[in-house]
Amino acid sequence: MNKFITGTLSVLIVIFVAVACFAQDRAYKIEVLQVTNIGPFDAAYTGFIKGLAENGIAEGLNLTVNRRIIDFDAEKGGLWKKVGVLLEIRNTASKIVDARPDLVLTIGTPATKYAKDRIIGAGIPLVFTAIAIPEAAGCASLTTAGPGFTGSTLYMDMGSALKIARLAFPGLKTVGVVHTDDDNALAQAQQAKAAGPPEGFAFITKEISKSEKLTPAAEDLISKGAQGFAVLLDSYYGMRNYEPCHELADISLKYKLPVFSLVHMKVPGSILYVGAEFPHVGSLAGAQASQILLKGSNPGDMPILRQEDLTIMVDTSRLKELQIELPIEILQLAKAVE
Repeated sequence: MNKFITGTLSVLIVIFVAVACFAQDRAYKIEVLQVTNIGPFDAAYTGFIKGLAENGIAEGLNLTVNRRIIDFDAEKGGLWKKVGVLLEIRNTASKIVDARPDLVLTIGTPATKYAKDRIIGAGIPLVFTAIAIPEAAGCASLTTAGPGFTGSTLYMDMGSALKIARLAFPGLKTVGVVHTDDDNALAQAQQAKAAGPPEGFAFITKEISKSEKLTPAAEDLISKGAQGFAVLLDSYYGMRNYEPCHELADISLKYKLPVFSLVHMKVPGSILYVGAEFPHVGSLAGAQASQILLKGSNPGDMPILRQEDLTIMVDTSRLKELQIELPIEILQLAKAVE
C-alpha cells in the first residue's frame, strides 16, 4: 500500500513538474492590426511590446508577433478609398482569425472598430490601444469595452486640458482647428467646441480631406478670426513625414500665432503639448495582454485603462522664435521638448 501511495505521488510530482515546465516554455502568438503607418502608432506598439516584456513575454523568448499594417494612401482618398479600406480591414480580420493567434492587438480606432466583431466572434481575445474615444471604436463606455475585448485609451478630459491651455495663453480666445474625417479628430472637435466656452475659448473648425494641404484651410480660419491653432488626434498630421505640421509651423511663425497640441506627439511648431503619451498607453495594453495570456483573465471583465495624469510639454525654442512667454506655473509643470 505504501509503495502504491509512494508511486502515485511520484507520478503526480512528475506530471506537475512537466505541466509547470510546459507553461513556462509555452510560446505565444500575437497578431497586430493597424491602419496607416505613423510615428505615434509605432510608439504605442513599442510600448505594448515593452509591457509584455515586463511580464515575461518577449520576442526571441516565448513570443511571435505578426504586425499587419493596412496602408491608407492619403493622395487617393475619398469615399471609395474609405470603402476599400473598410473592406480591407474586414478581409485582414478574417486572415487573422484563420491564423488562430492567442491574442490580437488593434492600434487605432478604425482597426478596432471594424475588425473587433469578427475576431471576438471567433473566440480570440482582443486588446486595443491608441484610440482617443472608446465609444467611437464600439466600446460600451469610457471604462467598459464589452464582451471579448478591452484595451487602453488616450482619452483625456477635454475641460482639464483646456484649463491648462487657458493658463498658458490667457489672451487667446478664438482657436482654429484644421482636421479631417478621422474618427478621433471628429470626436475631439466636438468635445473642444463643447468644453471651450466655460474656459473662455471659441473653437472654429475646418474639415479637409487627407490629401489636401493645410495652409489654405488655416489661412481661411485666420481670416475668420483665429488667434491661434490647436492640433487634435488626427492621423492626417502624422502622414507624409508630418508635412501638415510643418505647414502649420510656418503659418504660426508668419502670423506670430501660438499652436498647442491636444495630443502628446512632438508636433513640429507647437508650443504646448497636453495629453497622454503613446508609449505609456501602449504599455498599459501590454500589461492587459499579459494578464489575459498568463492568467487566462477574461478581457470583457477588465476595465479600459488610461493615463490618469496628463503629460505637459513645452517647446522653449519655439517660444523664443515667437517671442511668447508662458506663466511660471506652466513652466514648472512641463517637460521640455527634446
